[in-house]
Amino acid sequence: MASPTSLLKRLLVGRPFRSDRLQHTLLPKRIALPVFASDALSSVAYAPDEILLTLSIAGASAFLFSPWIALAVVVVMLTVVASYRQNVHAYPSGGGDYEVATVNLGPRAGLAVGSALLVDYVLTVAVSVSSGVANLGSVVPFVASHKVLIAVSAVVLLTAMNLRGLRESGTAFAIPTYGFVIVIGGMILTGLVRYFVLGDDLRAPSAGLEIQAEHSVTGFALIFLLLRTFSSGCAALTGVEAISNGVPAFKAPKSRNAATTLLLLGSISVAMLVGIIWLARLTGLQFVEDPTTQILSGPDGYVQKTVTTQLGETVFGGGSVLLYVVAGMTALILFLAANTAFNGFPVLGSILAQDRYLPRQLHTRGDRLAFSNGIVFLAVFAIVLIVGFQAEVTKLIQLYIVGVFVSFTLSQAGMIRHWNRHLRTERDPQARRRMFRSRAINAFGMAMTGTVLVIVLITKFLLGAWIAIAAMGVIYLLMLAIRRHYDRIAAELEPTEVRGVLPARNHAIVLVSKLHQPTLRAIAYARATRPDTLTAVTVNVDEKDTRQLQQEWERRELPVPLTVVDSPYREITRPILNFVANTRRESPRDVVTVFIPEYVVGHWWENLLHNQSALRLKGRLLFEPGVMVTSVPWQLASTATKNLDRLDETLSRTPARGPRVTPHSAPPPVPPVAAASGEPGPSTGDRP
Repeated sequence: MASPTSLLKRLLVGRPFRSDRLQHTLLPKRIALPVFASDALSSVAYAPDEILLTLSIAGASAFLFSPWIALAVVVVMLTVVASYRQNVHAYPSGGGDYEVATVNLGPRAGLAVGSALLVDYVLTVAVSVSSGVANLGSVVPFVASHKVLIAVSAVVLLTAMNLRGLRESGTAFAIPTYGFVIVIGGMILTGLVRYFVLGDDLRAPSAGLEIQAEHSVTGFALIFLLLRTFSSGCAALTGVEAISNGVPAFKAPKSRNAATTLLLLGSISVAMLVGIIWLARLTGLQFVEDPTTQILSGPDGYVQKTVTTQLGETVFGGGSVLLYVVAGMTALILFLAANTAFNGFPVLGSILAQDRYLPRQLHTRGDRLAFSNGIVFLAVFAIVLIVGFQAEVTKLIQLYIVGVFVSFTLSQAGMIRHWNRHLRTERDPQARRRMFRSRAINAFGMAMTGTVLVIVLITKFLLGAWIAIAAMGVIYLLMLAIRRHYDRIAAELEPTEVRGVLPARNHAIVLVSKLHQPTLRAIAYARATRPDTLTAVTVNVDEKDTRQLQQEWERRELPVPLTVVDSPYREITRPILNFVANTRRESPRDVVTVFIPEYVVGHWWENLLHNQSALRLKGRLLFEPGVMVTSVPWQLASTATKNLDRLDETLSRTPARGPRVTPHSAPPPVPPVAAASGEPGPSTGDRP
C-alpha cells in the first residue's frame, strides 16, 4: 500500500504526467484569458477604491476629479497593451520583460527587471487576496473579523490548485473569471439603463454622508494629491506583463494568440474601470480613507463597504440575491487574480534559474509539469506579507506597482533598441514602415510608463514604496551572488588538457562498530575492490565491547586485520579522521577509500531511535582531500514495502521492464566472508 504522504500528495496534486504530455498542457485563448489576465481584470475591483479614498483626503468635492483620473489611467493602460503586443511578437520565447531588457540593454538591466518582477508577483498575490477578503468581508462579518486566516487559507488553496498543473488551474478559474466580467458588466449596464432610460434616482448608501477633509489641499498640494491618486489608480495595469512572460503556454500560433488575449484584456479592463467610476459619480458614491475620522454624520454602526459592493446595493437593492452575487464574484476574482502571479513567478524563476541567477531547483518541473518549487516559494513569501501587514490592502498597495513600472519602462527602452538594431539591416520598405510604427508605439509607451514610475516614486516612497525598492535591491544582489557562485563552480569543474595522474595506491578502511551482517558485507565488498591495503578500524570507547569484538574477530578468522583506535574522551569522529589523515600522509599520491556499513530502515520514525554518527562521519570525510567515501547499505525487512512504493511510482511513469519484486523475494546472496550471521546492530547513521 502507498504511504499516507504519497496518498495525500496524489489527492492534492494528482497523478504525475509524463514529459511528452507537455504539449497537452498548452492553453487556448479562452483558457489563457482567465489564467494570465485575471489580475488585470480584477484590478477594477480595488483600483476605483484606491482612486476615491485618496481623493477623499481633500474632501467630498475632490471626487469630481475621479473621471479624469480614470481617463488618465485608461490612456496609460491602452498604451501599455499596445506596446506589449509588439513584445510578444518580437520575443515569443517567454522571457518577457527580462529577456527584452537582457538582450537589448545588457544583463544588469535584465537582472533589475527580474528582481522587480519577482517582488511584484509576490505583492500581486498579497494585494489580490487581501482585497478579496475585504470585499467578502463587506457582506460576511465573520470574514472581516478573521481576514488574515481567510487570506492565508486562500493562498494555500491557490497553491494546491496550481500544483495540479497549468491547464487544470486555468479550467477551474475560467468560469469565475468570465462570471465576474458578466456580473460587473451587467451591474454597470443595469445601473446606466435605470439612470438614463428609466429615470430612476439611484443614490449610493454613502451618498448622503458628510465627509470631512483630512487636510486643506490647494495649489501644489492638490497637484501632488492628484498625482498620488493617479499612481494608486495605475494599479489597474498590473498583470499585463504576465502574458508576455507566458507566451510559451499558449497554443500555436503562440504570438498571435497572446497578442489577441492582450487586446481582449485591455478592452474589457478599460470598459469595466470606466463604467464603475462613471456609475459611482452618477450615484454620488463616497469612499474615504479613514471612516472613523472623516465621516462626520452617518447611521449608527455604519461600516464602509467597498465600491463594487455599494454599487451592487444601489443597483440591485440591499439584501438582494444579486448583491451577494456581486460581492461573491468580486471576492472570488480577486482571490483568483493571484493566479496570474502563480503562473508568472514560476516561469520567470525557471528562466532566471536557467541563466544561473537563482537556484537550479526552480528550473525543475514537478509531477504535473508545473514549476512546483517556484509555486511554493511564491506562496510562502506572499503569506509572510499577508501576515506582516495583517491583510490590509491600503498598506500593501503602497508597496505595489513600483516593480511592474520598473519592468514596463526598461522593457520599452529595450524594444526601442530592438527596432533600431533591425532598422540598420532591413531594406524592405513595407517591413521598415512596420518597424517605425512599432518603435513609435514603444517610445510612447516608455514615456508614459517612465512618467508613472517617477510619479509613483515621488508620491509613495515614504508611504511604503521604499520597502519594495529595498527588496528589489536585496534580490538583485542575491542573484548576482548566486551567479558568481555557479560561475566559480563551473570554472573549477572545467576539464583541463593535462591528463589526470593516477593514484599510486589505494588504501581501503572498513569502519566497524559490531560484527554483524552490515559489517561482513562491507568487508566482502571492500575485498572485491582489490585495494592495495585493507584494514578494519574500530574506535575504543568501551573496553568491554572492544575486547568482545576482538575475540569474535579472532574466532571467525576474518582475513582482514582489525585496528583499534583509542578514544579516551569517547569521541568517534575525530579519532577516525586522524587515522585516515595519517594513512594518506605517508604518500600524497595515495588515496584512501573508507567503507561505512549501515543498515536502512523503512520508516522515518525508526531513524529517530538511533544516532547519526555515520552521517556525521560522511559529512566530515567529504572535506578530506584524497579520501573516497563508500556507503554499504543493508536493507532491513521494514524496507520491503518502501521498495515496492518506489517501484509502483516508477511503473506509473514508465513501462515495466522486468518481473515485479515482492516482499517475499529472497535477499541478494551474501558473499562467502559475510555468510556468518550476527546480532542486529545500530541503525542508518549509527556508529559504524
